[in-house]
Amino acid sequence: MNALIVDDERLARSELRRLLSAHPDVTVAGEAANADEAEARTRAGDVDVLFLDVQMPGASGFDLLERLDALPLVIFTTAYDEYAVRAFEVNAFDYLLKPIRPERLAAALDKARDAWNVARAAVPPAPKRTWSDRVFLRDGDRCWIVALADVELYEADGNYARAFFRNERPMVRTPLQALEGRLDPAVFFRASRRHIINLRHVEAIEEGVDDSYTVRLRGGRAVAISRRQSRRLRETLSL
Repeated sequence: MNALIVDDERLARSELRRLLSAHPDVTVAGEAANADEAEARTRAGDVDVLFLDVQMPGASGFDLLERLDALPLVIFTTAYDEYAVRAFEVNAFDYLLKPIRPERLAAALDKARDAWNVARAAVPPAPKRTWSDRVFLRDGDRCWIVALADVELYEADGNYARAFFRNERPMVRTPLQALEGRLDPAVFFRASRRHIINLRHVEAIEEGVDDSYTVRLRGGRAVAISRRQSRRLRETLSL
């Protein structure tokens, strides 16, 4: 796995790099001292796991995540425990308190490896699903055969995703990023790092602040679109 260390303290970055050297399957692909540097490195690709400090000069670690539409695995590293609840609300895989103990780092990496391997296994060499395809969904003891045309929305839920259709929302045991690769981009649009929407179910688009949009679907659900993706949506839907 390729790791990016994001921390404004040089000594903290050096210490984490030293601890990671005990894990030969983890390659430190780079370091960043602030959110701007981290955003550029993450968008450039080849980052599988992000070790992210919360408090940094300028934008915080949470601000960085708001800027990104597709996220690597995120492990927060901080000296403060009061951000833990918010960290897991943004689907962080773990939350390490400084000074980081080797055994806690090892446990966090075990979780990250599992999720990474699931995502790699889920990336298909199969063709994209088309509008007319039907898919089998199962959640617990309930099963559905659903036309993709009827799925309004996919939403990230931890390591996996949920499919929204009619009044149902079963779990799909595939990460959202892997799902995106299987769906027809002319129909299914990546609205944010947590949502993929079916453009044919869009009923209304409302303008927000900073050139962002909120999309309302026929089923009544509202989905906020990130500012960057709002620009893409305008291009996709323009004549």
